[in-house]
Amino acid sequence: MRIGIDARFYGSIGKGLGRYTQRLLKYLENIARDDEFVIFLRKDNFDDYQPLAKNFTKKLADFPWYSYAEQKNFLGLIKSEKLDLVHYPHFNVPLFTPKPFVVTIHDLILTHFPTRRATTLGPLKYFIKQTAYKIVLSRAIQNAKQVLTVSEFTKQDIQKYFGYDPKKITVTYEAVDAFPSPPIDDETILKKLQIAKPYLLYVGNAYPHKNLEKLIDFMRALPENRKNLQMVIVCKPDYFLNRLIDLVDKSGLRANFRFPGFVPDAELGVLFRQAHAYIFPSFYEGFGIPPLEAMSQGTPVLSSDAACMKEVLDEAAIYFDPHSTSGMIKALDTLDQSANTRQIMIAKGRQQVSRYSWESLAKTTLDIYHQAKDPKP
Repeated sequence: MRIGIDARFYGSIGKGLGRYTQRLLKYLENIARDDEFVIFLRKDNFDDYQPLAKNFTKKLADFPWYSYAEQKNFLGLIKSEKLDLVHYPHFNVPLFTPKPFVVTIHDLILTHFPTRRATTLGPLKYFIKQTAYKIVLSRAIQNAKQVLTVSEFTKQDIQKYFGYDPKKITVTYEAVDAFPSPPIDDETILKKLQIAKPYLLYVGNAYPHKNLEKLIDFMRALPENRKNLQMVIVCKPDYFLNRLIDLVDKSGLRANFRFPGFVPDAELGVLFRQAHAYIFPSFYEGFGIPPLEAMSQGTPVLSSDAACMKEVLDEAAIYFDPHSTSGMIKALDTLDQSANTRQIMIAKGRQQVSRYSWESLAKTTLDIYHQAKDPKP
């Protein structure tokens, strides 16, 4: 087979989608020996991907996501490559794609949270964007030979909203990576970032569905004997983070929060490892990698009980209602009721992380490629 993979999200420019695409390619190169692969990239990440297997080649496809050029010009490029199958790791499949394809749907966040708070666009442009999203997503699921998704929760979500045969949808769980060793000791890194222990940690983006505003209420409601706790929020600077910082400033709790901005992986591993706990108040996730990253570093997790989190984290986290400040405080109290409780949660966390494997994801994905090309009668 000659398989194309839309890797325009590859690497850090694609955030979670970029990591998924990056890891998929890395592990496919290790196991896919009998097929040819054409990897489509943009100028910004073209040099980031260097094929290590002879049957993987890359092709420039510098078309912006969700653009007219993506819908028109990308189609011509795909057709010229004489592909048997294309994998789109995101729902933005060109409407009139000429080749059989597989699509990965990570979540239905925009379906559940169609709010203008999640955009910087004006009302008209946002309406047009939301309408286009619904059309493109529906057509992608309808026309795909196979749909991949990252949790049973999202699989059921797709069935609920789009009503397709569950046999057409396959779950491929994501995984976590080892953090590189830091060049200096942990305490020096914390000092450089102006972070003092004990602290709670959140890593991710600041989109409205992440529910980070609730952390302000949580910090305000902490009892006096907990006021020494800091809240560290690691997020690349953007409109949504700036809006959160403004709310923190207005709350009068600025001294209780730290916003170190982008943190490289070696230092991020330190922040996970030295945190008192990782806190995840999200209303909705398709999978949720950061809590597993915390568990991999021996840090206990306090998690929202919404969406897929109980599926992904199972008994390795202490859960709370994301709408309840008192519930969040109770979860923290449960963790800290004894040293033994903490050690139990750490052990459960490490065991839970071991359930997930990028290699397994790649193997299942490769099997799906072959099934999509030659479906069983």
